[in-house]
Amino acid sequence: MSEAVLRTTQLTKLYGAQRALDGVSLTLPRGAVYGLVGQNGAGKTTLIRQVTGLSAPTQGQLELFGEHTTTGLRQARRRLGCTIETPAFYPNLSAADNLECLRRQRGIPGGQVVANALQQVNLAGTGSKRFRDFSLGMKQRLGLAAALMGNPDLLLLDEPINGLDPMGIVEIREFIKQLAASGITILISSHILSELAQVATCYGFIHRGRLLLETSAAALAEHSRSSLRVLVSDAAQAALVLERSLGVHDYQVLAANELRVYAAVEPGLLSQALFAAGITITGLEQTGASLEDFFSTLIAQADQGLLPTPGTAPSAAPAYAAPAAPNAAPAYAAPAAPSTATASTAPASVTPTASAPYAAPVSAKPPQQGINQQQ
Repeated sequence: MSEAVLRTTQLTKLYGAQRALDGVSLTLPRGAVYGLVGQNGAGKTTLIRQVTGLSAPTQGQLELFGEHTTTGLRQARRRLGCTIETPAFYPNLSAADNLECLRRQRGIPGGQVVANALQQVNLAGTGSKRFRDFSLGMKQRLGLAAALMGNPDLLLLDEPINGLDPMGIVEIREFIKQLAASGITILISSHILSELAQVATCYGFIHRGRLLLETSAAALAEHSRSSLRVLVSDAAQAALVLERSLGVHDYQVLAANELRVYAAVEPGLLSQALFAAGITITGLEQTGASLEDFFSTLIAQADQGLLPTPGTAPSAAPAYAAPAAPNAAPAYAAPAAPSTATASTAPASVTPTASAPYAAPVSAKPPQQGINQQQ
């Protein structure tokens, strides 16, 4: 198994009598794109706030880059970049001026940092256009640019495509793929499962504050693969019929009386061939499900009390298999995150490097919205 960048053990967060997180034990391998799947209010944003240090856990342990002490976590969080819910910036400043404010506030050295970040998210041509005049997609991309300043090793994206139009969704999706290819470990929280399925290498399913299941994308795809479930009197003999009479080799013998056929075969033709060989058929069932179907089944079983232990999967659900680490995982320790609401990374106590004070335009006003509380 590859090194875990993030690990939580029985992480719990209480707001009064409400359990926003209920004993969450999660493992995020280095180099993975981890899809945190859950409905609105399931605890996704609360978990991300725990990781970034914006909220303290009530119980449990959080380990980040191998660090779990207060001092160690403060240092480890310098290697984070994140966007939580809707990005907040100065409305009357341009993209470059907003990022320059953040760069100086965080003490990130290098005059080209802002230009490089804007280039990465295709906002280099926005010039003096003010943030308040940006489209929602542009605002989301500026949030990503702010998270990427300082070259983070771990990127946390909370609902990055929420509210975007189709073209904006495609842009963010392709950008996430590029970041993953560069070796950055990414955690994405979302309830838009069709988009997660195109980028995630592993998943965690969270519901009502509980992590129900972790699984790799490969295992989930195998579980959800379209197939024909065949119940017969003799599975071994049925396998011979598949190969010799129908030329079918893509199948599995699951039990003495059960096969799963993955090759495209007409059920009527299969029944006829098995009957001719003297094999009794007791059941035929077309199987296979989308990520949405899988998640719906999972939470339905949880709500019915059929998943008493977090991590227990629905019938025939795949086991978790951590993906291999990339060949060149980054080892750069990014500068500390800011301590104000305009920041998109976790606050940390740092002293910025010596640099000339940044003179914001006179028209600048404080951000109109900050980071919300739990989702």
